[in-house]
Amino acid sequence: MGKKQVRQVRQQMRKVQPKAAASNAPGATRRQRERYVQSGGMLQGYAPDRVIRIGYISIGAGVLCLAIIAAFLIFLPGLYGWPDAVAGALAWVLPMALLASFVGPGFRLALRDRRSEPRLVQGQLVGASSVSTSVGLGMLMVQTRSGVEQYLVPPARLKAVPGNQVNVVLTVTPNLKHVKSVGVMGQRMVGRVEPPVPPGVRRLQGLPLITPAPVAAAAVVGHDAVARSPILRGSSALHALIAVVLGTALGAAVYGVSFFLQRRMMEEVQALVPRT
Repeated sequence: MGKKQVRQVRQQMRKVQPKAAASNAPGATRRQRERYVQSGGMLQGYAPDRVIRIGYISIGAGVLCLAIIAAFLIFLPGLYGWPDAVAGALAWVLPMALLASFVGPGFRLALRDRRSEPRLVQGQLVGASSVSTSVGLGMLMVQTRSGVEQYLVPPARLKAVPGNQVNVVLTVTPNLKHVKSVGVMGQRMVGRVEPPVPPGVRRLQGLPLITPAPVAAAAVVGHDAVARSPILRGSSALHALIAVVLGTALGAAVYGVSFFLQRRMMEEVQALVPRT
């Protein structure tokens, strides 16, 4: 190879740019959140029958909220006026919205999984743990042709999973990704040792489930307490506006505190992960 060709090769090597790392831009985060919701959100990995039962209970709670709204609009206008009655009724829209956002996506996917055939996932075992950020579910990581895939699995189905690298076969529902069975191919040479569960993981599991109730309760109490209080009773419109603002502020404050606690717990859990 001549000197001229060597210079050309070096110039081409200088022009080669490394591949960009995974983006942490808001757009990428939004796409991850959309994929999370499309996979069932908080109900991902649970059995379709269980998710359907949760959905029916949520529908019953929504009907109860509608009945309370109707009672407010029927009985309160004569006592407190229409602005206060509407302000008090609006507070009960928030619990229905929270139920729809948390339970709705998983409920729709569970109905689809009832009519769909499960699919088989085969690959090499990467890791397994009987604890995850979802209550009552463990975690299983499998190396497939498309890359490393992560599944939430009931801990009872992880008892047969060894600690060494073997091939596994999973039976998974197509929408909620509920693992119905776990099969191990090959010799189970090394037993899987479960490390102790840090207390922060347990708290992190329950926080997303506990948060919606205080947020809804704070908003309802703020709206209804002010709507039926004697503050600025002479101006019903201003009185109702204060009720809406105070109820919204209380709900936002509770949500902010829960978000801060969840972020702090997540940092504590991430600090426990060994760094290489």
